Amino acid sequence: MNQQLASSVRPNRKVMLSVALFLVILVAGLAYVKWVPYYHKAFSAAENHSIGASIVSGSEAVAPAPSWSAAWSYAVTYYKAVWKAAVFGILLGSLVQVLIPKQWLVRALGKATFGSTAIAGIASIPGMMCSCCAAPLAVGLRKQNVSVGAALAFWLGNPTINPATLIFMLFVLGWEFTVLRLVFGLLLVFGVSYFANRFAKDTALPEEISKSQSSMLEDNRPIWLRWLNSVWKLTLNIVPAYFIAVLVLGAFRAWLFPSVGEMGSFGILAIIALSIAGMLFVIPTAAEIPIVQTMMSFGMGPGPAAALLITLPSVSLPSLLMIRKSFPARVLAFVAASVVVLGILCGIVGSWVL
Repeated sequence: MNQQLASSVRPNRKVMLSVALFLVILVAGLAYVKWVPYYHKAFSAAENHSIGASIVSGSEAVAPAPSWSAAWSYAVTYYKAVWKAAVFGILLGSLVQVLIPKQWLVRALGKATFGSTAIAGIASIPGMMCSCCAAPLAVGLRKQNVSVGAALAFWLGNPTINPATLIFMLFVLGWEFTVLRLVFGLLLVFGVSYFANRFAKDTALPEEISKSQSSMLEDNRPIWLRWLNSVWKLTLNIVPAYFIAVLVLGAFRAWLFPSVGEMGSFGILAIIALSIAGMLFVIPTAAEIPIVQTMMSFGMGPGPAAALLITLPSVSLPSLLMIRKSFPARVLAFVAASVVVLGILCGIVGSWVL
């Protein structure tokens, strides 16, 4: 009897220890990569009303012409800004598959309901990662049977309703832009993510995820070996597309963001064009703020600026490629189109009220 009781308690103790380990790594990593640096950056933003130069063009009106040099220089600048968060994202995306019980995640986030979507969206707020750095976690959550809407809410919430970015924006661009970003960000994270479940209704999980889940149910290997396997699969599926897409976008950023005079700074066509460009382009966390600040200094109107503030951080071509095997294609198409539409609407509202 005592032996049976001991054997039933032991797995629960292991589960609690694994969850505790995940939480310690999560909090320590976020404190090092995000919370402490952003705490100091907030004071700098308040004092200087700036958080740095535009990653697209520096202090110039337009980015360098397309070339290998433009691609490489952008990639170097970008990866210097994100490499810690990118590594940490892969670490968390692998650990969530081996340290958190699948049943717990399914119970909280596995339903195609607004409740699951809301929980995931709220849980994303402390992460404050860019869309690419949050992508491995979204993949890891999907491999644990988290619903499409919940995984998307977590993924989109990290960059879009990032509280640090909103604070920086308040000090640099003012409360009007900050309110617009927050309102449309909430619509994206909680609205679009919830409705994305309908595009995945009656759709089986992607084959790779199903295979991974069936193998994990029968996987009795040591936890460190399962973790290494998860890291390897995440890295193999995510990093090559990520690296190539950043190079390509960096090379052609002058085409995506032409000079303000060329695109007509106040028109609806500029809002539409920049909404599409912002959805495709890849940036580090909060980089949309100096991009918009620089472009407005050269005459860009509030409408296009507002559009970029919602589309630049939300998704990007690299981040969509990183999660492409974990979500149905029509779901990702819906999300990308929704980001563009919300960007256009935000730009139109911005041109009226700002």
